[in-house]
Amino acid sequence: MVKATLTISSKNYSSWSLRGWLLTKFSGLEFDEIVTAPDDASARAEILLLSSSILVPCLRHDGAIVWDTLAIAEYLNEIRPEAGLLPEDRILRARCRSICGEIHSGFTTLRASLPVNLKGHFPGFKIWSRAQSDIDRVCTIWRECLAESGGPFLFGERCMADAMYAPVVTRFMTYDVKLEPRLKAYADMIMALPEMQEWIEAAKAEPADIEELEVEY
Repeated sequence: MVKATLTISSKNYSSWSLRGWLLTKFSGLEFDEIVTAPDDASARAEILLLSSSILVPCLRHDGAIVWDTLAIAEYLNEIRPEAGLLPEDRILRARCRSICGEIHSGFTTLRASLPVNLKGHFPGFKIWSRAQSDIDRVCTIWRECLAESGGPFLFGERCMADAMYAPVVTRFMTYDVKLEPRLKAYADMIMALPEMQEWIEAAKAEPADIEELEVEY
């Protein structure tokens, strides 16, 4: 069996690395991690949202090199369809792809204002109106998906969408974003996943800090 490699950057700060790692874990594909140090110029640009082309995470498997998170998700769905990264129903697949695309390309104010920081906790954090609009949109997506699927995951069973929104869950926890009970239950469930717990423990053990992401306000 061909063993894959997944290149990632900081587990404490990198939302894209978390997405790619969770997707690969959810797929069941065995892989080795290659970790790029946060002080590496390309990794730092990715984490600080300064890179025009995000090249981390990068999955290498059986001759394929895949570096965009959505491309990784689609590739994994092709080679591991039994993992259920996309719903079986055509209409649900379309919706899943749509909300994954939305988080992949949008929510820029949320990303900039509430950067991923798994070691941090900032109760009472001031959320500006534009970031609140992004938060409201995320909550609408979750609310509609959970109402339609019945939960516990966005499309009933764990899939691509849950991996794509997992970094948003961590942001809500880090910055003490208040959620209605059903959405809070969903967020708590994502945080409690064994894969998330493994990632969080590794994030907490990282020695390096990126000063620009250690908010003080």
